[in-house]
Amino acid sequence: MTQGILYISYDGMLEPLGQSQVLTYLERLSGGREIHLLSFEKAADWSDGDRRQTIERRTTAAGIHWHPLRYHKSPSAAATAYDVSVGIARAISLVFGHRLSVVHARSYVPSLIALAVKRATGAKFLFDMRGFWANERVDGGLWPENGSLYRTAKRFEARFLRAANYVVTLTHASQSEIRRFGYLAGRVPPITVIPTCADLERFTIQGPPQREPFVLGYVGSVGTWYLLDDMLRFYRELRLQRPGARLLIANRGEQPLVRTRLAALGIDQPDVEITAANHQGMPGLIARMTAGMALIKPCFSKIASAPTKLAEYLGCGVPCVGNVGVGDMEEILRGREVGVALDNMSEAAIREGVGQLLQLASQADLQRRCRMVAEELFSVDAAVASYDSIYRQLDPA
Repeated sequence: MTQGILYISYDGMLEPLGQSQVLTYLERLSGGREIHLLSFEKAADWSDGDRRQTIERRTTAAGIHWHPLRYHKSPSAAATAYDVSVGIARAISLVFGHRLSVVHARSYVPSLIALAVKRATGAKFLFDMRGFWANERVDGGLWPENGSLYRTAKRFEARFLRAANYVVTLTHASQSEIRRFGYLAGRVPPITVIPTCADLERFTIQGPPQREPFVLGYVGSVGTWYLLDDMLRFYRELRLQRPGARLLIANRGEQPLVRTRLAALGIDQPDVEITAANHQGMPGLIARMTAGMALIKPCFSKIASAPTKLAEYLGCGVPCVGNVGVGDMEEILRGREVGVALDNMSEAAIREGVGQLLQLASQADLQRRCRMVAEELFSVDAAVASYDSIYRQLDPA
């Protein structure tokens, strides 16, 4: 009997995230399975007929049954509650109508739907939690600490974990934390770590490592989580230890902020290149770097974080400067000798980190080692194999 899966995503398939982090996996998991994909699409995305047809062709070619629903944004709580209620009705209908055995929920809002579906149909529930979402809202300043929204979300998190037949999380650090939750004592569900992966067919070594000049790089936004000033301080110290070093930043929408902070920190901007390359051009930009950076605010929620840029740097054979207290970054960078993990952001720690990076960058086999680690930890193939194993365990038939 063909295994039936219902995958629920609150991210739309017309968005880049849905395509890279959902469709890419499901296309490879669809062989021998009947997969139904329930997603919530934003009105602006849905109005793009060409993009919609592209996704329809892509899902049809993979044998995936796509069931798009409308995403509602405001008023926030009421809109989400409405989406959840509509999602529950559609999901229960799909599970009963197609005899689906597993409900795979990506993050918390889809898990509200999946929990109701499990109770109504008996389908197995895979809680793909992606991180400690409620804690992220607090740590990011979006919710007040210990406010009603946070407490409600944490109560649901506990319900999801108690009801889940299987749990997926992004980091080993978060896996260990979940196992210590008191309400799971004696009944911890099976947990598998599947980090955020990169397309290693695109993010690949494109030539010999960049040595002269030494180019320190950063790709992505510089908002809530990323420590822009500390990354710029790291570059300033690099210039002291390696005169002539350059800085390459790929960022969209925040370039004035970056230039303001460069000026505030007394960094000569002629030695800094700021560009707005799209995702397609990112591998080429990373290939120009001697090392990349991913300094992230160390807080509780970030122990469950697996930044995609780390996978992309390593896939291109480029070492990374990170910091402890963020997912498995310390273990990966230090333990596998593919980067530097700062203990803190003091001047002494940054000075020592720059020295470590310069020594590391001189190693002849560094590029190859970075690529090998990326292939082992962050390949889509490895993630697909893990999901395939979970699906088989949840429904051996």
